Amino acid sequence: MNIYRYKTLWKLALILFAVILGLMSLLYTGNLVEKLKAEERKKVEIWAEATRQVINASDSLQNLEFLSDIIDGNTTVPVIWTDASDKILAVNNFDPQKIKDDRYLSKRLGKMKEKREPIIINLPGGDIQKVYYRDSIILRQLIYYPYVQLGVIVLFIIVSYMAFSSSRKAEQNQVWVGMSKETAHQLGTPTSSLAGWIEILQMKHPDVTIAEEMARDVLRLEKVTERFSKIGSRPDLSSGNVVQLVYQTIDYLRSRSSSKINFSVEPGPESEIVILFNGALLGWVIENICKNAIDATEGEGDIDIRLNDGTENVVIDITDSGKGISKSSHKKIFSPGYTTKERGWGLGLSLAKRIIEEYHHGKIFVRHSEPGRGTCIRIILKKVTG
Repeated sequence: MNIYRYKTLWKLALILFAVILGLMSLLYTGNLVEKLKAEERKKVEIWAEATRQVINASDSLQNLEFLSDIIDGNTTVPVIWTDASDKILAVNNFDPQKIKDDRYLSKRLGKMKEKREPIIINLPGGDIQKVYYRDSIILRQLIYYPYVQLGVIVLFIIVSYMAFSSSRKAEQNQVWVGMSKETAHQLGTPTSSLAGWIEILQMKHPDVTIAEEMARDVLRLEKVTERFSKIGSRPDLSSGNVVQLVYQTIDYLRSRSSSKINFSVEPGPESEIVILFNGALLGWVIENICKNAIDATEGEGDIDIRLNDGTENVVIDITDSGKGISKSSHKKIFSPGYTTKERGWGLGLSLAKRIIEEYHHGKIFVRHSEPGRGTCIRIILKKVTG
């Protein structure tokens, strides 16, 4: 079992523990609230009975003092005492400033009526009075406490999940960076050796044209090595003509692709659009998109590259006449591991997105694509200003 599976199990265990803890807290607090509600009602009933007996004033002095202590002991439960027609006679445990406003007490009384039935005080002669009350502030706070606790638990789950995910992503990035730098290191020696042998071949056989193509391939290997060595580090951007870069990339692909693939580039090679870019990395992005377009056309079709020079940005549209992709996959194609090929790791467009957005501060996205009607990938890059 690898480390990622262990982390997945830890995530599930953490979520399960948090859910169980939250449910137990809700159940326990809910049960406690119900018990406290019952206790507060008993307390108000005793308060009402003590009030009734004091009104009757037929008990001994000692009993009256005891009843007065009961009445004075209610310092937490808000109470409104009314006559039979709900005319307010007295209040207890309300804000002294607010009860000066009759509308405030009327609103409180209305809410108390909606919430629960009053406690009836039967007086001599058949008269009745009513006692309305609401939950104490302590009980109200306790009612909301489990939801606050549940919110904290949910926040804890989210933060923990993000921490695990970030940790895994960081580890994956370290693996890819390590692999890239090791690949660059391994390619360096044979590439240098091939360059030396080509020089010897050109010296001994200057008329052999194949040596020129071999030299171009070796130059391409050197660029590939440079690209791999730059992954994981911030590349240097320099001012240059992006039109020239596009033509160089397409010229290389044209000589190594099927003759049934028709490449077209606009504007012409004499045009100049100056932007800040890293030639090795931006060239790789264009090459990668074009290679995907070649695969989509299955070796026969059109690939059009259009560079539009705007006021602040340069827009590069790479359009093919291939099989296209569904709308649901427009964003997925830039995700690591996504591929429709039988072979490959699905890292090309993911790295392209990183190169454009993180290194060049631009944008790359599917402008339009439909199954059977081709695909257009758009790249937006900032122009050199000032």
